[in-house]
Amino acid sequence: MTVTLELLLRWAHVIGATVLLGTGAGIAFFMLMAHRTRDAALIAHVASTVVIADFLFTATAVLVQPVTGVWLAHLVGWSLGSPWILASVGLYILIGCFWLPVVWMQMRMRDLARVAASEGTPLPPAYFRLYRLWFLSGFPAFFAMLGIIWLMLARPT
Repeated sequence: MTVTLELLLRWAHVIGATVLLGTGAGIAFFMLMAHRTRDAALIAHVASTVVIADFLFTATAVLVQPVTGVWLAHLVGWSLGSPWILASVGLYILIGCFWLPVVWMQMRMRDLARVAASEGTPLPPAYFRLYRLWFLSGFPAFFAMLGIIWLMLARPT
């Protein structure tokens, strides 16, 4: 029973990490491609889809990861005070500090693009400012996620 539960928790934890990394990379790619067109209607559509994906996939994985991680650590006997776990938690919090504003930025960029599309006007300067912040916010979050995955695999002492 315990081996089956451990494998199930490991699987769920890996799936959660995969969803976080994959959804984040996918969202970044599609937003970048839409942005490059400067087409307000296309950007509004893509940003709408991205916001849904963030709430449906990313938010779900964000909630599941700590639960499966703590449960797995308890089951396997890893101390939550282990340096690699503490570093992972710190990076996870750092990612959250970027992700929450990024979701707001995506919603705001979506709204600005919708207005521009409906009025037939160019994207406003506020959209481009938000896009630059959104783009720059992705790098530390992405590298922090890669760091967490490395820590989870290597579990350095």
